[in-house]
Amino acid sequence: MGGFSADERLRLQQLRVLRRRWLRDQELSEREPVLPRRQPGPVAAFWERFLQPGGLWRQRVFRAYQTGGFLVAQVLIPAWLVHYYVKYHVMRAPYGIVSSNPAIFPGDRILETGEVIPPLKDESAGHH
Repeated sequence: MGGFSADERLRLQQLRVLRRRWLRDQELSEREPVLPRRQPGPVAAFWERFLQPGGLWRQRVFRAYQTGGFLVAQVLIPAWLVHYYVKYHVMRAPYGIVSSNPAIFPGDRILETGEVIPPLKDESAGHH
């Protein structure tokens, strides 16, 4: 007793025919689907026009992107590496960034103004 009965086979065959007919009906003609034209907003309309293949702005943006990538990868990073190496490994002064003014003591003369630094007041009186 294997397989389906005659009624079951007939039912399955009818279902198969109905499915095939339904699938054939699903093929769209050239005129389908007839949908109302959608009006995109200003931002969506800009991006639809902008992303058209071969558009001038698309080419310009891509060229700017390529140029920026070239500048960063081929100019900026190597220049920074050379600057770092020269600053921290070649220059004679340690790190080459710290320079302090000379110490000023009482009695010294300031070159720019000619002013003489007065001596410190004796503050030993009045302590302990």
